[in-house]
Amino acid sequence: MDSPDFSPRLQALLHILDESDAIFRSRWKEKSTVQHKGRVDLVTDTDLAIEAFLKDKLKDVVPGATFMAEESAGSVMPEGCCWIIDPVDGTTNFAHRFSDTATSVALRENGEVVLGAVSAPIRGERYVAERGKGAWLNGKRLHVSAVDTCAEALVATGFPYSIREDMDTVLRDLRILLDTTIGVRRCGAAALDLCFVASGCFDAYFEGWIKPWDVAAGWLLVEEAGGLVTGREGQAYEFHTPILATNGFVHEEMIRNLRIRHDG
Repeated sequence: MDSPDFSPRLQALLHILDESDAIFRSRWKEKSTVQHKGRVDLVTDTDLAIEAFLKDKLKDVVPGATFMAEESAGSVMPEGCCWIIDPVDGTTNFAHRFSDTATSVALRENGEVVLGAVSAPIRGERYVAERGKGAWLNGKRLHVSAVDTCAEALVATGFPYSIREDMDTVLRDLRILLDTTIGVRRCGAAALDLCFVASGCFDAYFEGWIKPWDVAAGWLLVEEAGGLVTGREGQAYEFHTPILATNGFVHEEMIRNLRIRHDG
C-alpha cells in the first residue's frame, strides 16, 4: 500500500481485516441465515461470525481495550480505549446481495477516534485513516470534493429502523435535501456514505438516526480527507445525535437549510 507510515496497531488491524474479508466473501456465495431484530432491522450469521472473529483477533492488538460492536453492545457510548465495530454495515444489502455493504472498525481513545478502516470486499475497496496521516483508498490519497454550493451538491442520507414511527420527520428532512441539492442518494450503509464523502463522490451526508459503529471510522475518514463533521446545528458531533458530514465548502449552507426548514 502506497501510504504513510501507519502505526503498528493500524497495520495489525489491516492484516486482520484481510482475514475477515475472506470470511465476508465466502459467506457472500452462500445463502444467509437471517433473523429479525426489528421489523426492518436484520442480523445474519455473517454479522455474528465476523464480529466474533474481529473481537477475538483485536483483543491482543491493544491490550485492555474494550469493545463496542453492533451485535453485542452492552452500552450506548464507547468508554475509555475502545474498538468500535460494525461487522456488516448494510446488513439488509448483504442479505439481498447488493454490494454496498462493508465492515467498519475504529479505535477510540482519549475521547476521539484515532484510526479506522472501512473494508468493502465485494466492491474491492479498503478505506483507511489514521489521525494526522490522511485518508486512503486502496493506497491512493483521498480528498473531498470542491463543490461549493448546495445547488450543485450530491448528498447522501439514510432512514432509521423506526421509519414508521418517525415517518413525518424523515420525509421533512428528505424534502429539504431534495429541494436544496442537485440530488439525493440512499445506499443503505452509513459507513460507505461517509467514505464516499471522503473520496469526493458525495459532497455531503446527513442522517438523523445513527449509531457509533455506523459512523466511527467514516467520521475520521471524512476529517482526514479535508472534510467537516458536526451535528445538525453545527455543534461538535457526538454519537447518537444527527450527523452532518460535508466537504466543508457546503457545510454552513447545509446547516442553514436544515435549520430554516426545520424551524419552519
